[in-house]
Amino acid sequence: MGDYEKFKQKIFQLTKIDLSCYKERQMKRRIDSLIVKAKIQNYDDYVEALKTNKELLEEFVAYLTINVSEFYRNPEQWRLLEQDVFPYLFEKFGQNIKIWSAACSTGDEPYTLVMVLAKFVPLNRIQIIATDIDKQVLEKAQLGIYDEKSLKGLPEDLKKKYFHKIGDHSYQISEDVKKCVKFSQHNLLKDAYPERCDLIVCRNVMIYFTEEAKQVMYQKFNDSLKKDGILFVGSTEQIIAPNVYHFSTYRSFFYKKE
Repeated sequence: MGDYEKFKQKIFQLTKIDLSCYKERQMKRRIDSLIVKAKIQNYDDYVEALKTNKELLEEFVAYLTINVSEFYRNPEQWRLLEQDVFPYLFEKFGQNIKIWSAACSTGDEPYTLVMVLAKFVPLNRIQIIATDIDKQVLEKAQLGIYDEKSLKGLPEDLKKKYFHKIGDHSYQISEDVKKCVKFSQHNLLKDAYPERCDLIVCRNVMIYFTEEAKQVMYQKFNDSLKKDGILFVGSTEQIIAPNVYHFSTYRSFFYKKE
């Protein structure tokens, strides 16, 4: 295939995606299979093709970013958010809390946040920032159409209230929920983070980054939160020594900014 180190540098120049921040063996395997699929011989030729072929470039970004997502993933954590974390945040900051769903993938997570938050606050007062590096998944998120598999963990009352069925196996989320989420493209490794957030949700993406990249991001998440704000991470992503980043453990997978 050629020189992978040089390839990483060229990809950074082209896309501002720093492949050095991802676990190398896993990422290189994904990229090599993508190059084979495109019937291209080596890294240099692939970079040249990415420069001129917009579709190939979008496929590359989409393939690198891991988009496994579903509504109400890890239900016990969402129940904890509803029963404990939101009441805590309302007490601290009032009901107009600022929420950022980072690496939001196809929108399942920010839309779940809206549906849970709507138990406390009218929909017309909810506004969630949702970002991802991948333009294709953001387009899918804005469309708001999901298959049955994505909705399998969602409580039935929320499914009935906020979705309507289209065809045999697809559902579309209500416009009222869609209006509550503002989607935009964002690279966690290089772009500025939103400021003065009360809650940041970043789940099931940190596992793909190196320890060095995680350390930088945890510090940036801390800077992005108000004092006493909460960071909500995925079920395999407990932060070792959260105090290093000026967090304390609020509950499992929820960290409070000190």
